[in-house]
Amino acid sequence: MDGRLQNDQLCTRSRRRPERHRTVASDSCQLCRDRFAMLDCMFTDSITSTLDFEPIPPGELQEIRMAGLDEAGNRLTPQAVTEGGDPLRCCLRETRPGDRVLLIAYTPPGTSGAYAERGPVFIHADPCEGYRTPHLYPPELSYRQQVVRAYDRSGRIADGVLVSNGDHALEVISEMLARPGVALVHLRNVGWGCYNFAVQRR
Repeated sequence: MDGRLQNDQLCTRSRRRPERHRTVASDSCQLCRDRFAMLDCMFTDSITSTLDFEPIPPGELQEIRMAGLDEAGNRLTPQAVTEGGDPLRCCLRETRPGDRVLLIAYTPPGTSGAYAERGPVFIHADPCEGYRTPHLYPPELSYRQQVVRAYDRSGRIADGVLVSNGDHALEVISEMLARPGVALVHLRNVGWGCYNFAVQRR
């Protein structure tokens, strides 16, 4: 009896050891993941703390709404969103079903001469809260592939890079704006090249 009891205790201890080791290893892996996540956040924060992510300025939007015409003279026609998913340049989020929006012609900032492209953009039909976190890459647009396009101080295109998502965009934006000749960058849709927002150094 005593021998069997000792054997059972030995078997129990031998079964428990691997569990303890797995727990320690699991905790260690989780700690590593947490540390990498923290470092990644610190890296992202260090980049975005020096940048401004700019929607269409509220003053310009108000002038357009009050005039009832966009800059090309097109009459404003509110429309209700049924599916959603289009970028809103007033608050840098995507449209949602039920939103009332306007499709307007707009010339983005920082461009000049032949490079001053006018194109279609969606905005809310009525004043909205705007973009309240200008030091952060717009979260609802961060999953999108986009083109980061750099402009020099004369308003001419200086470079353009296709990026896979917001994290990739931040790396490219930071590198471009570190160049002496670059004044600002645009983020644009991949397919049709429509303007989404601008980024400048603070």
